[in-house]
Amino acid sequence: MALLQVNFMSKSLMRKVPILVVLPVDKVNLPGMSEITDNRNNSFKTLYLLHGMFGNYTDWVSETRIQRLAEERNLVVVMPSGENSFYLDQPESGNFYGEFIGKELVDITRKMFPLSKRREDTFIAGLSMGGYGAIRNGLKYHETFGYIAGLSSALILEQMLNESFKEIAYEKSCFGDPQEAILSDKNPKILVKYIREKMKEDPSVHFPKMYMACGTEDDLINSNRDFRDFLMENNVDLTYEEGPGAHTWDFWDTYIEKVLDWLPLKN
Repeated sequence: MALLQVNFMSKSLMRKVPILVVLPVDKVNLPGMSEITDNRNNSFKTLYLLHGMFGNYTDWVSETRIQRLAEERNLVVVMPSGENSFYLDQPESGNFYGEFIGKELVDITRKMFPLSKRREDTFIAGLSMGGYGAIRNGLKYHETFGYIAGLSSALILEQMLNESFKEIAYEKSCFGDPQEAILSDKNPKILVKYIREKMKEDPSVHFPKMYMACGTEDDLINSNRDFRDFLMENNVDLTYEEGPGAHTWDFWDTYIEKVLDWLPLKN
């Protein structure tokens, strides 16, 4: 399994940024092993995998089995750093994280590696802050991503409306005024409604398939259940799971495997 660290100049962020890429191009058959499909002449299905608050591009590899799980499934996994941005565009600081995740990162990795350009082979997922980032950017860039997964997603916009500025000062630096943000495309519910209306006008538009999971001891469980109910009311193709666990890597390690089992990875 090739594990590559790549640094490239991002136009969206105006600086060099690192990404970690799991690239299953060096697999070999050994006695007693299952036959390995040779993918060298084809293009790989790809998962763009986002970390949570206080993390970086190395988190998923250091804290979970994602590298081995991806190798078993012949899946490329691209892991960027989102700093603590909630993967949102921040024009005031010149950091366009949403555009970076939804457009630039996909475009440049497709130039670098043998990745499928098909929407149905392009996936996005994340945990906590990255779960929100995957849901928001997966919906905003629904023409690129066919599948979206959020684990313990930090769907906190409605909660922000009911808390003091001091309690959520950092979140406000990412989202701006929550009264305005909740009416904008920073709110995944707004994006769901937008895509639904777009589908009525254009039959070629398709809604991404979605997966969500949250631990029953996680403080984010209520906001995840609320969004689950909203998606079901809007007839979104959603797989939703809950299980014992809090906001921990034990939970995310278990459920990232469930995400990969849910994705259409069989050739």
